[in-house]
Amino acid sequence: MDQARRISWITSLPFFVVLSGLTSLSMLVPALHAAVTEDFHAARTFLYAAILGSVVALLIAIAVSARPRSRRGLDQLFSLLGAFVALPALMAVPFHETLRTTTFVSAYMEMVSCFTTTGAPLFPEGRLSPTLHLWRGQVAWMGGLLMWIAAAAILAPRHLGGFEVTSSAEPGTRTIGSGFTRRANTATRLVRITQRLAPVYIGLTGALWALLVGLGDAPLTGLVHAMSTLSTSGISAIGGVAEAPSGFAGEIVIAAFLVLGLSRLTFSSDTVVGTRAALRRDPEFKLGLALVLGVTLFLFARHWIGAYELAETSVEGALSALWGAAFTVLSFLTTTGFESRDWFAAQDWSALPSSGLLLLGLALIGGGVATTAGGVKLLRVYVLYRHGHRELDRLVHPSLVGAAVGQSRRIRRKGAFIAFVFFMLFALSLAVIAVALAATGLDFASALILSVTALSTTGPLMTAAAETPIPLWQLTTPAKLIFSAAMIIGRLEILAIIALLTPELWRS
Repeated sequence: MDQARRISWITSLPFFVVLSGLTSLSMLVPALHAAVTEDFHAARTFLYAAILGSVVALLIAIAVSARPRSRRGLDQLFSLLGAFVALPALMAVPFHETLRTTTFVSAYMEMVSCFTTTGAPLFPEGRLSPTLHLWRGQVAWMGGLLMWIAAAAILAPRHLGGFEVTSSAEPGTRTIGSGFTRRANTATRLVRITQRLAPVYIGLTGALWALLVGLGDAPLTGLVHAMSTLSTSGISAIGGVAEAPSGFAGEIVIAAFLVLGLSRLTFSSDTVVGTRAALRRDPEFKLGLALVLGVTLFLFARHWIGAYELAETSVEGALSALWGAAFTVLSFLTTTGFESRDWFAAQDWSALPSSGLLLLGLALIGGGVATTAGGVKLLRVYVLYRHGHRELDRLVHPSLVGAAVGQSRRIRRKGAFIAFVFFMLFALSLAVIAVALAATGLDFASALILSVTALSTTGPLMTAAAETPIPLWQLTTPAKLIFSAAMIIGRLEILAIIALLTPELWRS
């Protein structure tokens, strides 16, 4: 009974207040780490921030708990947007006070980058302490968990976040699902889905951490890489997995967990696209594997031809090039951005530079719907491919009538149109953000790469796709704010933001 009352009290609170309280309590983890490593300034800073934030959140919760709350899912969507805008300011307070050599705007942009699972490196390597690296990885990990939960509890019922292409309903409108979602309001659904998914997310992170430590990584290095893999943020405390002591075996383990970013069916079946069909029949998963295989073979052939012209062909070099391409392609397709150490070895083997444009394209495609991956999403790409294939068939057979089975009927009816609309909105957002960044003084190439980085939530693109790494710390304050806003748009997606601006939906 007590547990039921606690859950009832939590569901009566605004979603943003609950997130604020949890964020404040999570600061105790870096405070404990700093105390163990004898970084007492960081320990005090995070401890004081945790206490202050928790007390303020508790007081607000008590003040508003007696007020009647709206049960509309759109309110939760608005709270989700508020979380990505406002919570990084709360997270930036201990970060700014611990570092002491940066502005609050830079600290805020760093936290936005982490919380949106972008992982764009703002500070040069060696400037941050181990505790701050832990905080960066932890913030990204919490952002990934939030997206896992919000996808099923907030976005799916509103046909947003990729679910709009599999439904006949208009994006943003609410329809009640099946099972417990038919009987539960949005707040109760949030609690129940959290109880279902949080143990899975924590368990997978712990398992990957244990494997990486067992393969030779330091505990902090393994933990940050584990959290970055599950959240697809690409954050590292040592400059990437290529520098990790776990080596090739560690990359194999990380690649196995990166598969979670290709389809939600790899870890859950709690959404409208999560059917009971086998994973091998999931279009997202099959398309993702096809892209990984196809691009890997293309890159391998490219490096092989370059090595052949230099008379440097060898079995060992060929296998290294093959694995380096496969791991890096999978990493950027899931918008993680880890680069294999063999990715660099393949370049030395063939004397060919990396294909930054190809990595940009992979990041733009992105991973699966309702995963932590960003980008356009594999399901939308699949729907557009199916629509294009059918239109080509109709050019040959104008009277063709295709078979309509299961979800394919709804995809052909409205899904392709909605996917095309989203793609156009994504391209328009990309152009507007690139122009805005260029107006702050950046050259065109840098502005374009930063725009793709933000909208696809793939921070490592700044070093992997550019000829020279783009120094974020040298950006002007307007450029940092524009980049932060672009990362929030890329994480929440433009359709969800448009839904919030539609007056008709507020009256629903």
